[in-house]
Amino acid sequence: MKKWLQFIIGAAVISLLAACGSDDASSEENGSSEGSDSYQIGATQIVEHPSLDQAYEGFQAALEDQGLDVEYDFQSAQNDQNNVKPISDNFVADGVDLIFANSTPSALGALQATNEIPILFTSVTDASGAGLVESMDEPGENITGVLDLHPDAITKMVEFIADNFPGAVVGTVYNAGEQNSVAQVDSVKEAMEGTDLSLAERTVANSSEVNDAATTLVEEVDVFYIITDNTVVSALDSVVGVANEQDIPLMVGEPDSLEGGGFATYGIDYHTIGYRTGEMAAEILTGEKTTNDIPVEYPPEIQLFINKQAGEEQGIEWNDTWDEEAELVETE
Repeated sequence: MKKWLQFIIGAAVISLLAACGSDDASSEENGSSEGSDSYQIGATQIVEHPSLDQAYEGFQAALEDQGLDVEYDFQSAQNDQNNVKPISDNFVADGVDLIFANSTPSALGALQATNEIPILFTSVTDASGAGLVESMDEPGENITGVLDLHPDAITKMVEFIADNFPGAVVGTVYNAGEQNSVAQVDSVKEAMEGTDLSLAERTVANSSEVNDAATTLVEEVDVFYIITDNTVVSALDSVVGVANEQDIPLMVGEPDSLEGGGFATYGIDYHTIGYRTGEMAAEILTGEKTTNDIPVEYPPEIQLFINKQAGEEQGIEWNDTWDEEAELVETE
């Protein structure tokens, strides 16, 4: 009886080992193994427009170049603040490994949702002022990233306006509910001190109000300056239409808005800042660093971009020095 029992047990063990070997071989044939690393990233942005989209593409490209196996859950808040935190709450419930927050509202929503899951942000103008980080050098226990505003960008843009449109009244439209925008308008005012420029402001709550706001400025202003406000940039065609119809030069906050019909900007490449944020994410996912080991970074450089065709549409007299100073872009 004991011999038969030993025989049955032995046969069962051999059968089990054979099955395991078969499963392992099947996994190897499919190019995966139980020990391989794969990651889930929740990616969110306040609205979809070219600059934010390019930053997200750069982020993905960096992780791909690092050879990481990543599955993304992308969620847009559709420019509705009520959607922001629930998106990140869902990421937390799903147990993602990292949250990519592409805009200030998205980063704030993520930080409100978790103090444990790493958060990497970009397309943020003033991380300290928005309350996202304690400081640029020591951002916090679970958040860091790359800003979208070079510290000299607004100053140079104001200098450009003062040099080429002296004495101008500059009109701007922005959403006062976006901390990014409030910080930029404050910087514009500061940069205008000591110049002969003045600022006329209109605020909006959503993109449907942008056209009316721009139209009310027509009788007051000589130049438009639209900063990197997500609400207004998502409806930039409304401002472009007013600027072209009324021959008002339109300065913008980033190069993608030039392709939509803006005239000039001192801008950055959003794909580049997204890519750098992706490199940071790779270091965190692989355990090389923590968020607190990585200081918040500024964009690496800026330059003057001009859309010559838009200038013609807006009745701007061409300055030959711009041919050497600026990189020329074309309207879409």
